[in-house]
Parts: sequence; C-alpha cells; structure tokens
Amino acid sequence: MTLSRRLVAEALGTALLLAVVVGSGIMAERLAGGNVAIALLANTIATGAGLVALILMFGTISGAHFNPAVTLSEAWQRNIPMSEVLPYIAVQMIGAFAGVAAAHGMFGEALFFASEHVRSGPAQWWSEFIATFGLIGVIIGCSRSRPAITPFAVAAYITSAYWFTSSTSFANPAVTLARAASNTFAGIRPGDAPGFILAQLTGMGAATILFCWLYPAPPADATVCGTVAPGDFADPLEKH
Repeated sequence: MTLSRRLVAEALGTALLLAVVVGSGIMAERLAGGNVAIALLANTIATGAGLVALILMFGTISGAHFNPAVTLSEAWQRNIPMSEVLPYIAVQMIGAFAGVAAAHGMFGEALFFASEHVRSGPAQWWSEFIATFGLIGVIIGCSRSRPAITPFAVAAYITSAYWFTSSTSFANPAVTLARAASNTFAGIRPGDAPGFILAQLTGMGAATILFCWLYPAPPADATVCGTVAPGDFADPLEKH
C-alpha cells in the first residue's frame, strides 16, 4: 500500500473518530437532561461502536493507528519505518481537528472554541498513564496472539476505560489536543492537555517495553487462522 493512501486513511480515520467522540458527547449531553452518568454512557457506547468500525475499515490500509502513541509504539517495534512517524502523526493531528470541526458543524457550534472543562491533577494523570498502558498492551498482545480480534479488543478496552478511569480514557495525544478545541462534554481545558499527553507517552513507553517482553514477535509462519499458539512465543533458548 502506498504511503499516500496510508496517510489519507489515517487522516480520515482520525477525523471520523473525533467526529464520533465529540458529536456523540454533544448529543448525549443535550438528551440526558443533566444526568451526567447517562450522557457518559451514551458517549461511551457510541465511541466503542465507532472505534471497532473504523479499525475494521482502515486497518488493512494504514494499520488504523489514529493515535500518535500507537504510531510511536509501532515504530519502536519496527513495524513501521521511523521515516513514516512524523507524516503519520501530522495527518493524525490534522484529522483530529477536522473531526472536531465536523462534529461542531453538525450541531451548529462554532468550528473551534477552547474548552473550559477542567481535567487536571495526579489522579487524572495516573488515569491517562493506565489508560494508554492498557491500550498499547491490548494492541501488542492481541496483534501478536489473535490478530483477527484486535479491533474488537481495542474497542472493548476503550469502552471499559471510559468508566474505570477518572479521566474517561483519552489515551491519545491527537485526541487530547483536538478535544481542547471543543468546549463540550468531551472537551479538556487547553492548559490541562500537556499533563495528559506526558502521562500518555509515559504509559506507551512502559507498555511497549513490558508487552514486547511478554509477547516476543512470533515467527513469520506462526499465524494460523488469526491465532498463534502460546508455544510459538517461547524464547529460542527456552526451546532447547
């Protein structure tokens, strides 16, 4: 697949993801009648459903990263060339802001307006570390053991992380920056974004190290029908 097609897929996929996240947040808040739990539940269901659809749609083209943390982890694992990291991140950022603008346009809001939603403090930063750590772990673990179910596993994890983290699991630097331009249910105050991004990148690094150790890259011929037998992960020295 040519680089240009992969970059377009990443930009379009990230844009649609942000349209889902922000658009469903606006709709949920308007319909929930002030019940934040119901609004969050609606936002969660829409995000999880949209995410699995988008990964299935674009996964075979670009890998469906939609997330600079995922791209950096993939490059760390040498799954994509380092020369493609900056182009991937650039189009993810562009797509993320385009998705926010698209969502705002659908609901009659200004295309961009700074969020006033406060999301700060150690508990929120720790939540973003955990959210991103788990996301990268799911991606590495499933893609190296049961690749066919990876889209569903990723969506399921993000759906659950909306509820078990105090930050509602952004787990994505591009999403974080773009949501800072949305003063809606899904927004984050711009001044709070750097803390989230630092926590996300730290979680990505820790997860990449740990899960690449837990799941050594399997031999090229080890995958059969989307499943790799646990024995295929044994270290070479352990097999002797």
